Amino acid sequence: MQKLADKAWEKVVEFAIRVRNDERGQNTVEYLMMLAVIVGVILVIGKMFKPQISGIFNQIMGMISGAANTVGQG
Repeated sequence: MQKLADKAWEKVVEFAIRVRNDERGQNTVEYLMMLAVIVGVILVIGKMFKPQISGIFNQIMGMISGAANTVGQG
């Protein structure tokens, strides 16, 4: 039983070494990290400007409502 466990462990170590030395997925990981940074920056900026963005959307909503009322009366 111990020999089987040793062989299994040896296979796991060989696999780990192979994965560590494999560079095929490196570009994908780099692009995902860049994407994560960009999304993080966008979230921080969105959080900082949330009150202003809300005010702008309310203004736009008011202008659309005003225009719709004007068209309905004309």
